[in-house]
Amino acid sequence: MTQRDDTVRIDKWLWAARFFKTRSLASQAVSGGKVELNGDRAKPAKHVQVGDTLRVRNGPYEHVIVVRVLSEQRGPASVAQTLYEETPESKAAREKLSQQLRMAPARFVYEEGGRPTKKDRRELSRFIDRQRRSRGTD
Repeated sequence: MTQRDDTVRIDKWLWAARFFKTRSLASQAVSGGKVELNGDRAKPAKHVQVGDTLRVRNGPYEHVIVVRVLSEQRGPASVAQTLYEETPESKAAREKLSQQLRMAPARFVYEEGGRPTKKDRRELSRFIDRQRRSRGTD
């Protein structure tokens, strides 16, 4: 198969644009349906070209971007940001979601994992009692 100079594999481009840490992760994301190329689901070997629109879901965030420059090599973040342009609607949606996640109540997370210790249970019990007293629901 011949490689044209005006196209790049989608997994290589996503890796070079720093959407994923490794090319393997980029390939898995594309295979898993987390990336759409011009509105259609893509495969890792699909080629992108300048002007294509990509929808990339990475965690809770969704990026809608337009490919501006092609690259197969991963460079500094400042260079990677010049490879694409994010749509204004996408930026606004991501910022709104970021605000919502920031304002959401924090979950009680155990640092070490597993069952809480007796000390942890006592602290949690004290915390719950203080909350009930402050609300007057005792």
